[in-house]
Amino acid sequence: MSKFPSKPVFIIDDEEQFLFSIGLSLRSNGITNVLTCLTGAKAREYISTQEFSVIILDINLPDISGTELLGLIMEQSPETPVIMISAINQAEVAVDCIKKGAADYLVKPFDESRMLTVLKNAIAQRELHGENEALKGYLLGSQLKRPGAFEHIVTKNSRMHSLFQYVEAISVTPFPVLITGETGVGKDLFAQVIHKLSERKGQFATVNVAGIDENTFSDTLFGHVKGAFTGADRPRQGLIEQAAGGTLFLDEIGDLCNASQVKLLRVIQNRDYLPLGSDVSKLADVRIIVATNKTIDELKNGGQFRSDLFHRLRTHHIAIPPLRDRKDDISVLFEFFLSEACQILKKELPAVPAGFTEFLKRYDFPGNIRELKSMVFDAVSVQKNSTLSWEVFRKRMDCDGDCPQPLSTPDQTAELSLHFEPALPTIRQAVQALITEALNRTNGNQNAASRLLGITPQALSRRLKYNRAAIDNAGPQD
Repeated sequence: MSKFPSKPVFIIDDEEQFLFSIGLSLRSNGITNVLTCLTGAKAREYISTQEFSVIILDINLPDISGTELLGLIMEQSPETPVIMISAINQAEVAVDCIKKGAADYLVKPFDESRMLTVLKNAIAQRELHGENEALKGYLLGSQLKRPGAFEHIVTKNSRMHSLFQYVEAISVTPFPVLITGETGVGKDLFAQVIHKLSERKGQFATVNVAGIDENTFSDTLFGHVKGAFTGADRPRQGLIEQAAGGTLFLDEIGDLCNASQVKLLRVIQNRDYLPLGSDVSKLADVRIIVATNKTIDELKNGGQFRSDLFHRLRTHHIAIPPLRDRKDDISVLFEFFLSEACQILKKELPAVPAGFTEFLKRYDFPGNIRELKSMVFDAVSVQKNSTLSWEVFRKRMDCDGDCPQPLSTPDQTAELSLHFEPALPTIRQAVQALITEALNRTNGNQNAASRLLGITPQALSRRLKYNRAAIDNAGPQD
């Protein structure tokens, strides 16, 4: 079973019974990574050699004062939240501790729920600080530490690479992740990458929650005890228990009914749940990742999604851009799916007509990567000769009768008609105009432009070296 939080909660107090009771209380509420200490001297050793999520520190220790230890913590680890505790309610002492850097001050005996709220807020603060530090490191560099984890996400887009860096930074935190993006962009792939990078030992469990009612949701996630309802003749483990120590991925979270939202909120807040028919709660030892094709504004302002759950789920947010906003990925995705389709369907890799990927880039792909993959597999399935046909793609794109047409290629020029102004251009002007148009159509890609023009890339490169100031000079150009 994995421990929460990632770094221990360190409790320093000279009352052994207090340490036992608070440790028991924290563990029963899902805070399982706890370290206790009875003396200031021993605490100083720990503080000098170990990192902590939060430190709970008694002011009145027998050997070293709590305020002295607070100063040491602020000097060595100022990012660690410190909660001061004392049996004496002294306002001036509390103010002094806050001035010296303490996150909060509690008076014994304190309310357990108040203590848990303060502690969980402090843990969240510490974890997010660690994430921000990790992000700074990633943003200052350009290399991924574990690029192999992203091997199933095919891209060369810089925006996607930035998302990879963010994913690496937040993968080890225990907090929920919200993944947004249109249908077909690969939200499930990102969820699997987060689980892989988290190194959580449990399994990756997934469920699509769209349209399922409250009882089905509860039984699927929480399970039930024998006799919980008619037909429950044996107990059943829910996905939370099956994925203990792992990750629970809830897809289409934006369609979750309100009653189920309340139950999910409890799991996140209290890290526990009740199986159907049971009065005894169980620890929810899972990392929760959710995904939706709704936008952030639709979730936040739509009125059907609880704002408190929204803010809990949005601790980390990954917004995957649609394919139309990263068209530089179309060529690599097309080549990847073409190779995959030929391998699966046991067909020879066909030749691709010149200008084919430029033709694809003129389409917006409302179904995103999934739509492109479907097109490629369909085209390879019906392929009858050695050259990939345009027709499958043109038919699939022609949803509204306004499909982009293939760009002109050398073997299509027989049907090409040119229209001129009364004054004919010179040969050089006409050549320059053709080159400019080809480069515009291919977004400056000289290899693709040369294919459109029916010349080699080297020939195009030589022509581009001529000074444009000489375009009006007559005479042939080699």
